[in-house]
Amino acid sequence: MSAEATAKWLDSSQEWHRDAMRPMYELASTDNLDVLLAVLPSDISQAVAEAGRSEGYDDLVEIVMDLGRVPEARFQSGELPLIAREVDRSDLAFVEARIGEFGGDNRAGIERTLHRISAIRNRTGEIVGLTCRVGRAVYGTIAIMRDLVETGQSILLLGRPGVGKTTLLRETARVLADELHKRVVVVDTSNEIAGDGDIPHPAIGRARRMQVPTPTDQHGVMIEAVENHMPQVVVIDEIGTELEAMAARTIAERGVQLIGTAHGNTLENLMMNPTLADLIGGIQSVTLSDEEARRRGTQKSILERKAPPTFDTIIEIIDRDQVAVHNNVATTVDIILRGGVPRPELRQRGNDGEVAITVAPRVVGVQERENVRVIGRTGTRADAFDDAEPGFSVLGSEALSGGAATENALPTNLRGKGTDRRPLRIYPFGVSRNRLEHAIQTSRAPAIVVREARDADIVLTLKNYFRQKAQPVRDAESRGTPVYVLRSNTGVQMEQLLTGLFPPRGDDDRIPSREAKSHSDVPPGAPSSNDDPLLSAIAEAEDAIATVIDGGSPVQLAPQVSRIRQIQHQLAERYALASRSRGREPNRRVEISRSSLR
Repeated sequence: MSAEATAKWLDSSQEWHRDAMRPMYELASTDNLDVLLAVLPSDISQAVAEAGRSEGYDDLVEIVMDLGRVPEARFQSGELPLIAREVDRSDLAFVEARIGEFGGDNRAGIERTLHRISAIRNRTGEIVGLTCRVGRAVYGTIAIMRDLVETGQSILLLGRPGVGKTTLLRETARVLADELHKRVVVVDTSNEIAGDGDIPHPAIGRARRMQVPTPTDQHGVMIEAVENHMPQVVVIDEIGTELEAMAARTIAERGVQLIGTAHGNTLENLMMNPTLADLIGGIQSVTLSDEEARRRGTQKSILERKAPPTFDTIIEIIDRDQVAVHNNVATTVDIILRGGVPRPELRQRGNDGEVAITVAPRVVGVQERENVRVIGRTGTRADAFDDAEPGFSVLGSEALSGGAATENALPTNLRGKGTDRRPLRIYPFGVSRNRLEHAIQTSRAPAIVVREARDADIVLTLKNYFRQKAQPVRDAESRGTPVYVLRSNTGVQMEQLLTGLFPPRGDDDRIPSREAKSHSDVPPGAPSSNDDPLLSAIAEAEDAIATVIDGGSPVQLAPQVSRIRQIQHQLAERYALASRSRGREPNRRVEISRSSLR
């Protein structure tokens, strides 16, 4: 390696105390790159130096050496081949002889530096590949979250690999120890936070470092740190097992501030990880009573948080200058479990070092409050959308049944529509057109189904399509067309919508409510003489399916012939419910119930 190249690499490694005196927004870094280059074969080292001059030294991420392949330098902008020849075993042995010992996680380092060398081994344990990652200590990264660290609350950092979680963790340990004068202990499993060797790297300041013999012992060292060394803050990287999650909870319950990272890109990823779900309080299935389910407006079986979360705050690292902050993890998890969309605090650091703090926009804006309705079967209380997305206006079953609402439920700009002369035009997106037409016919609602969204007065869709913001839904919102959201694609949901939209039109033309039907002389669920028997049987089966899905008891349908019973069985199977035929002909009927496997 030439003297000129060495000088350039050394320029990036400034004295730590001089860097620490810079303003917090000036991101000063040190990386000891000359030490890393010294452990590489000479021709590869020179090629890396030349690549650094052309691509930028600060953008170098890692150097990859695989047996039988050309070595590569990986920059933020992409990969660059270094030399024409392939890596042989002598190259790998050259590097192995000049670095520290590999641990149980196949990671090694260079003493008093932050560089990490990871090995790929064959089945006999011989090294066949090396990944030499450039370790940098960057001052000033904590500015975007310093106020959160100073509160004393436990903080969990999430983000994709390479986004800078460990760098931020290292800087946090230094600030807590040197500037806030806290007793800080770093549990360093792979020597990645404080570097290789017995003397920790100056990047962690006065914080103390506890090394971990093997990765499987990390949880034990975490508990040992609290029991033996009385820390005020414990810093831990890569919480990845159930034992480590339990150890983290133990630490937090003892009143120690915990700053850590975990595998996962977002809070939702963490919730879906059964191993680490305890970090956010754990998730359990709860069966509610019929009364409580009606009061909440939910199904009987719901998901709830088991316990208080281990971490008070979760920070999703988007990139070095942008993060999303969930300040109250318990509230955020509860919102997600109820089907809502959280609104994290977004922080963006500008070129001048100032941090702009905003709140994520709602899925539905306030100006659209009158244009969205969620149609449901149970309860008048708002469902999962209500607390998380105040832009939604929820119509409960009482308002939709016609019992409580005496006025037209249509938005103000549609009053006058929904008459025999001016029927309401409905565009179904993701909703069964045949079921909707049958519901219109059954309820005798003054409405028609149109095939083009631009011709519609309202758009009817399902909850999952609305969440995904499908193009027809976005177009309707931009035009100001009201959007009605069904919780399920069943005939009973559509009848509830139509019954709630249109007021009674007099005693002769009054739309019969479901209660009136059940108290008539006609047996419940029996097809009307004016209806197609097949369509009536399908509608009856859909009502029963909706009842069972909402936690109701098994429902026996009206007697039907074999052909129609077969269709009813197929409907139940489509919704993962159990069904069986009971009785003898001509009174043989289908019973729908929850599957024993559910």
